[in-house]
Amino acid sequence: MNLDIVREELKKHLNDKVLVKVFGMRNKTNIYEGRINAIYPNIFTIIGPNFEKSFTFSDLITGEISIKYL
Repeated sequence: MNLDIVREELKKHLNDKVLVKVFGMRNKTNIYEGRINAIYPNIFTIIGPNFEKSFTFSDLITGEISIKYL
């Protein structure tokens, strides 16, 4: 995958509800449900009821996170 392709795909879903799974060390998984708030050149942000998280496009490419559109 290419960073530009990932960025354009996320731009299509700006302000859509998403479920983000973050795969951490020792089989720990964090799950965040919110909306894609903003897209910047290297990162995008997810905003929820009481959090705001940012992720890089390379996190998606390497499989460190996964996104499911709701």
